[in-house]
Amino acid sequence: MDDNRTHAATNTARPQALEFFAGIGLARLGLEEAGFQVEWSNDIDAAKCEMYRNNFTDTPGHTLVEGDMSELSGDDLPHDASIAWGSSPCTDLSLAGTRTGLNGKQSGAFWQYVRLLEELGNTRPPIAVLENVNGLATSHSGEDLAAAVHAFNELGYSVDVLSIDTRRFIPQSRPRLFLVGLQNPPAAEQFDSSLRPDWLQQVFADTSLRTHRAPLPEPPSPLMSGLNMYVESMANDDERWWNAERTAKFLDSLSPVQATRVETLRNGATDSYRTAYRRTRNGKAVWEVRADDISGCLRTARGGSSRQAIIRMGNGKTAVRWMTPRETLLLWAQPTTTLRVYAPIK
Repeated sequence: MDDNRTHAATNTARPQALEFFAGIGLARLGLEEAGFQVEWSNDIDAAKCEMYRNNFTDTPGHTLVEGDMSELSGDDLPHDASIAWGSSPCTDLSLAGTRTGLNGKQSGAFWQYVRLLEELGNTRPPIAVLENVNGLATSHSGEDLAAAVHAFNELGYSVDVLSIDTRRFIPQSRPRLFLVGLQNPPAAEQFDSSLRPDWLQQVFADTSLRTHRAPLPEPPSPLMSGLNMYVESMANDDERWWNAERTAKFLDSLSPVQATRVETLRNGATDSYRTAYRRTRNGKAVWEVRADDISGCLRTARGGSSRQAIIRMGNGKTAVRWMTPRETLLLWAQPTTTLRVYAPIK
């Protein structure tokens, strides 16, 4: 653990944070970078909790609770936190998932998050955040998003809703929705931002909901390149490259548009890299190659997204292999910048 991380964990003067659906602690990295001290975390998955402990060994003043949120009560939580962060399961909301919505078996855990905040009573944090997939905005024609905002309203929070794609910061396309609940929202002025696209305006126009649009700094433009900087250098005879037969099957599965894209890059004088992922089209499994030099949305262990392959093309050759753990780690291990773009909570 580096010195800065140790300082973040031991400086009790920092505002305290509660981390729900903690996973392996990626949200914690962002919270600490933004100046918070995470004092309490929870996740139901034993393997993730083990990795969390390995990532944050012997952190003074921190409690990790491994188990089902439904078995916890408000009395089990600290009562001095400044922010609650919840990255609830997206399985039932994602376009790659079941689309059963907030009442689904996995994504329904959101309501346990709300219940615990409710049971904290007057000691609940003045800031509460929910992070999920953009599919929450369209689930059940927008009713699930309205229900989530209303639930926060019932707890005394006005809600801002943002859509932030990680490709604004790193070469991975991972669009996510953020509900930022504030007990003391900024003044009534409405501020435009590219992080509130047109398809989100329905929630702000709903007069039955208490929402706000806080002033935000202009975010970086979405990246169109940069994956190549994260790709491992690998010899042509490395066994991780697929053999000729497997590579031929990969190429044969491409649509004419995809095949032309690969052919153009293969004829280039220098090597180019792209990611590819499997999709089911007309009942048949095919490969699709991204047009840009960034990664598609990286899957989690139980996520619905496809595992990604790396394609190297150039000098008349094409080589294919799975994305390596190191490449995945480099694209994952970037602390979230959401807290940095949202001015009111700094």
